[in-house]
Amino acid sequence: MTSSSAVFSALAPYGWDETWATEFAPYAAEGLLAGRVVRVDRGQCDVVTAGGTLRADTAFVTPHDPLRIVCTGDWVAVEPGGNPRYVRAYLPRRTAFVRSTSSKRSEGQILAANVDHAVVAVSLAVELDLGRIERFLSLAWESGAQPVVVLTKADLVPDPVTLGHLVQDVETTAPGVPVLTVSALAGDGLDVLVALVGSGTSVLLGQSGAGKSTLANALLGADVMEVQAARDVDGKGRHTTTTRNLLPLPAGGVLIDTPGLRGVGLFDAETGVGQVFSEIEELARRCRFGDCAHESEPGCAVRSALKAGELPVRRLESYRKLVRENQWIVAKTDARLRSELRKDWKRKGAQGKAAMEAKRGRWE
Repeated sequence: MTSSSAVFSALAPYGWDETWATEFAPYAAEGLLAGRVVRVDRGQCDVVTAGGTLRADTAFVTPHDPLRIVCTGDWVAVEPGGNPRYVRAYLPRRTAFVRSTSSKRSEGQILAANVDHAVVAVSLAVELDLGRIERFLSLAWESGAQPVVVLTKADLVPDPVTLGHLVQDVETTAPGVPVLTVSALAGDGLDVLVALVGSGTSVLLGQSGAGKSTLANALLGADVMEVQAARDVDGKGRHTTTTRNLLPLPAGGVLIDTPGLRGVGLFDAETGVGQVFSEIEELARRCRFGDCAHESEPGCAVRSALKAGELPVRRLESYRKLVRENQWIVAKTDARLRSELRKDWKRKGAQGKAAMEAKRGRWE
């Protein structure tokens, strides 16, 4: 049996610590091996252990709940032998990055577990989509990880004034989030990012064509990830990364690279949305009514800030959109909430109809 000191020596670069060791103790007493999942595909996974990387089957711990399947970043208990070899359990997750699937059943899809930093890669080769950045950040905050926005391909914006304006736009969109500019090809800005992800586990997120694979290679110091050119017309690329891979970084920490995400649906991310739009949440606390919808109610601090030019219209519209989307996702699995939302929508529809009829009366 591998000694505890050997386990620490082998797994510490992957994030193993005293807390994980304590939680794993019951499984160690059963003779199971500790390891971290570095890749999952087709019901099997690669697990790095003190004795090397093992291939194991996840069928033993695959329940009907898709959020409880083994995923990249999990710490697991693996059988020491057997053909096939099975993962017997995974340790309680400290954080979990989850998005909704396109399924009508409102299922969540877990992308990565036990993540400390969520690195959202955004390409400067195309026009910034601030709404998409807000969506990524909502999921990142909800996961429990600290988000950071990395504006890639900064070499394509040589004018420092223009670059400064772009950074400012993103900073306004991402309160409390570091915003870095990086050129992976030129090496500019990488030192700051390397220092930030040098401890703990970081997950790299973004659309296809955002420069994630190039950025991952720069952080890894080697051409590990395949890179393809993005289309000039929209900056999008093909999925060069097709699985989620956990890789140790030469300067410390580990990186989980993910496939490009075309769809980023919220999944019960109320707290995350509130964090992204913290200034609107703060204004809402000053509204006259606690259930203010920020539409036509008197004494609405949000609408007052809007009229005063202190709150951008785009920002409020994006907030409303994500709140509605999140409510709908939650309502799909909550009959009581679904009924309340339908009543609320009918009430607002009736109010709108009455307002239109009143206007027609004035016109006539």
